[in-house]
Amino acid sequence: MVSICAEGGLSVEPDLITTWLKKEEDPDYVRCSDHEMAQFLNGLIIQNRGKKEDGIPKAEFSLNNNIIFRKLKIALNFKDQDILDTLKKADFMLGKSELTAFFRKPDHRHYRECQDQILRNFLQGLQVSQTNQSTAVPQSKYQAIKGQAENRKANKGKPKTLKPFLQPKKAKEKVVYKNPNIQQNNDEAPKAKRSKLSLKKAED
Repeated sequence: MVSICAEGGLSVEPDLITTWLKKEEDPDYVRCSDHEMAQFLNGLIIQNRGKKEDGIPKAEFSLNNNIIFRKLKIALNFKDQDILDTLKKADFMLGKSELTAFFRKPDHRHYRECQDQILRNFLQGLQVSQTNQSTAVPQSKYQAIKGQAENRKANKGKPKTLKPFLQPKKAKEKVVYKNPNIQQNNDEAPKAKRSKLSLKKAED
């Protein structure tokens, strides 16, 4: 994995990769960022398909399931039927038209968001293909429906057009304005005397 990351332009230590692969409840777990994942997937494409003349492809800063699915498809040199066969190994049936919609451009009228359970079953099918077994816990119909509802809720209000190459905004530090004309109230600095206002009527 270290060499694959390097192919995608990411220099990483084996210890960090170990923390990425831990379960979320593990205290040593470290989340892999979208940008790091994009670099890894680009490295996987280069390792399996070779490097293009223009060099390492630009890695996205924001990923969704559709982008990840497309990168895996390119890296594995899969056709649509290969993906459908892989999903079938995980006992997940999907129509060809549904699959094609995931690889369309976001502004296309037939574009559809790839739900978590579809990508999860594809990865499970890949594992079955390689090892004839799966470490994934079988998902019930209730969990699948619940997952779909959570995905819709999470995507509600988000812009349909993703800008994956836009760097995330850094948190701005609060700037407190200080009036330079106001003296510090401390023991060393003398307090400014306020002029007294007389309310007496001026004598003639």
